[in-house]
Amino acid sequence: MKAANKAETKKPRNPRRKARRLLEKKADSMPVVELEGPVMERVVDAELVDPAPQGGIAEVFRQRYLLRLIARRQLAQMYAASLLGLLWSYIQPGLRFVVYFFVFGVVLKDAHGGLPNFALHLFTGMVFVHYFTETWSGGTRSIWTNRALVLKMRVPREIFPVTSMIVAAYHTGPQVLILALACGVIGWSFTWVGLGAGLLGLAILVTFSMSLALIFSALNVFFKDFQNIVQTITQFMHFLVPMMYAYSMIAELGKNHRWAYELYFANPVAEAVMLMQRLFWAPTLEPEEYAKEFPPDLWERGFIMLGVCLVLLFLAQKFFARLESRFPERL
Repeated sequence: MKAANKAETKKPRNPRRKARRLLEKKADSMPVVELEGPVMERVVDAELVDPAPQGGIAEVFRQRYLLRLIARRQLAQMYAASLLGLLWSYIQPGLRFVVYFFVFGVVLKDAHGGLPNFALHLFTGMVFVHYFTETWSGGTRSIWTNRALVLKMRVPREIFPVTSMIVAAYHTGPQVLILALACGVIGWSFTWVGLGAGLLGLAILVTFSMSLALIFSALNVFFKDFQNIVQTITQFMHFLVPMMYAYSMIAELGKNHRWAYELYFANPVAEAVMLMQRLFWAPTLEPEEYAKEFPPDLWERGFIMLGVCLVLLFLAQKFFARLESRFPERL
């Protein structure tokens, strides 16, 4: 009777413990084979390297395939739900030029001092100010909006502001085509001087807008207020360049306030717009008509401004490289 009660009160064995004991017993029974000969150890004598490429803008243009891929991805996102797609880049500037031609060329013909072909003067400024503002504003947001790629892909991070510049050029291309067609209809003639002025103005726009895009894209990672600051400044950019008014008005102001004149032309965009007007607008006029509408030192100021913008681009690259190591912790 006592034996039966003892058997009933005996606790059942733990099946997990039993399985573990069997495995240990099996492992102890396995034969141990000793290796003969010397044991080789692999030692790598090298410094740790940052996985992100450090080549800056030069590295971006060496990876042209990746640059095209990201640019196409961004354009596809923009036109994903659009029926007309890129045609809007032709429709909007075309309608804008027709409206400005009617308002400033017909209705308000005397409001700008009777300047010939003023609608072309205005539209030239609008096209290239649009390129500058889109590059700057898009570049400022580029790191934050592509933060998933920044954190996951091994790419030079400057590729995202550069992509914004390419997308802006892609949108500005149709506007330049409409501007060229309008020049041809009005009566444009080719000159090497005008072409040189256009190339110089474009170089100033590209270097200056790229410099600002690099600086503000890095700052916007830490404080998103910077994209709002850029948006606010770009709203007034049309009034800071000679497009809604003639250069002669600024020259008249400079006779009494030289400091205001110099401050006005310290803006690289103003200098670039005048150089582009020298290419597109000036050949549609008589030489005596546009001689007073450009500063006598237009070329000297242009080359000085290009040099300043190149230095600014170099400093912007250094500033961006200094901050980019802290991007992952902020994103």
